[in-house]
Amino acid sequence: MTEQVSYTTEEIAKLLRISKLTVYDLIKKGELPAYRVGRQMRVDADDLERYKHRAKGSNSRMTNVMPHSGQAQTAATDVRSLVITGQDVSLDILSKHIEKHTKEYRPLRSHMGSMDSLIAMYQGRADIVSTHLLDGDTGEYNLPYIRKLLVGFPYIVINLLTRTAGLYVQKGNPKNIVSWADLSRNDVRIVNREKGSGARVLLDEQLRLHGLSRNSVRGYEDEESNHLGVAGKVVTGAADAGVGIEKAAYIVGAEFIPLAKERCDLVMLQTPQNIAWIELVQSIVASPSYQEELRSIQGYDLSLTGAVLLDSK
Repeated sequence: MTEQVSYTTEEIAKLLRISKLTVYDLIKKGELPAYRVGRQMRVDADDLERYKHRAKGSNSRMTNVMPHSGQAQTAATDVRSLVITGQDVSLDILSKHIEKHTKEYRPLRSHMGSMDSLIAMYQGRADIVSTHLLDGDTGEYNLPYIRKLLVGFPYIVINLLTRTAGLYVQKGNPKNIVSWADLSRNDVRIVNREKGSGARVLLDEQLRLHGLSRNSVRGYEDEESNHLGVAGKVVTGAADAGVGIEKAAYIVGAEFIPLAKERCDLVMLQTPQNIAWIELVQSIVASPSYQEELRSIQGYDLSLTGAVLLDSK
């Protein structure tokens, strides 16, 4: 029966041919009722059909079943959804702590790259953005990009963690890859990250600073959407090297060449309706219980965690 069918956010995105982030935005606005099962959001088939009818311009019968505003939306908007973007496991832990501390907010995870996350925030489709973008000219992480992309917005930037980035290579490093410059060698093939990711920006900036053309790097157009995918291709021999973070190397069994310390920060817009949950997020990130969980994960430096790096209001 239809009422027994429900869909994940990924399935909704495929059915409607929209991005998963757009699905989260519909849930956040109360336009698409959803509920949580474990760590996963689900939407009933009935609610999906009602949304589709409203989107097409529903007739009076459907209007009576699901009014457009006011009372009908109250139940859906009692709980405020918070879209948290980024791929690091520290964000999953943050989501869990938010759920533990309050029932007023429902964290929704979106696994997207740093640049795309900031653009989503500019467009009003993300609430808590994680970013690790290197500006090669200044050596600074994140702030140069945030200042340019969020002009005119009041925002706060707090440090989440610092971690080691570098190159994955095969066990024993048979190609003797030790630097960024080695990636332009004819006998070296890489696997890259997707456009908009912090790892992709790190690679592009390092190539620029070393005077290397991306056209000279074999495999530059071969992309994976996460660190584990990159490290996995290196381990299987499909590539000789790839850019990523230390933790993934240990998970898949790649050798790791450390080359950079990257700072991962959280960005939140300081609008009046956001102040309460921003204070909650700040208190969680600074808390001993949250940081204790992060300390158990290899490769994290928490010396700046919770520090306010920029307050533009």
